[in-house]
Amino acid sequence: MAISVPLRHELKFFINPMEYEILSRALKHTLWKDPNGDENNEYHIRSLYFDTRFNDALIDKLDGVKNRDKYRIRIYNFSDKVIRMECKTKVGQLISKRSIGIPKLLAEQLIAGDPTGLERTRSGLLRDVYREMAINGLKPVVIVDYVREAYIHPAEEVRITFDKQLHTGLNSHDIFNPYVPTIPAFDHNEMILEVKFNRFLPPYIRDLLCTHVHSAQNSAISKYVWCRRYENFE
Repeated sequence: MAISVPLRHELKFFINPMEYEILSRALKHTLWKDPNGDENNEYHIRSLYFDTRFNDALIDKLDGVKNRDKYRIRIYNFSDKVIRMECKTKVGQLISKRSIGIPKLLAEQLIAGDPTGLERTRSGLLRDVYREMAINGLKPVVIVDYVREAYIHPAEEVRITFDKQLHTGLNSHDIFNPYVPTIPAFDHNEMILEVKFNRFLPPYIRDLLCTHVHSAQNSAISKYVWCRRYENFE
């Protein structure tokens, strides 16, 4: 069954280690830990992003196109037990995500560039994947790896995450191989703070962020774009 997330706000910031330590400590006493985290409230995310033959997702992001889609296959903690096909949609300043669990055999089929059978699927998301692969040459382009520390609160479905140790798999598409070579996407191991919420950010959470994060400015950070920085498009 496909899961569709309604349009939400998403704010992104680069933060320094001191800001992380202070804010993380404050969140532990204010919000709830993500139930998917380990004893350190962390879990590993690996995504294999897809793009068209003309790199439309990459170029649209760099050009600041307001409405755009990104397709990816995502797994957690290097395991193939949960595999999700996702489409993240940007609509102006808001974001939405469609997600559906898929079997490993189908994931491997899509990674190999074969959409056979998807034209008959009942999933609107998978039909869109079929159309993009058949018409626009949608194909896997880059592995994106990072460690996430997450906190949640039911008010406005607030979700605050720290994304750490961002690595790129360069030209490898072997998403199920835990030993695939990756290299850091950032020059100084920067950390990304993401804040997601529905209609508005509850004032006490907004005040907590403003109190503990002073230097950060909201930025249009794309882990996907950063992980393709080593490619030569000329």
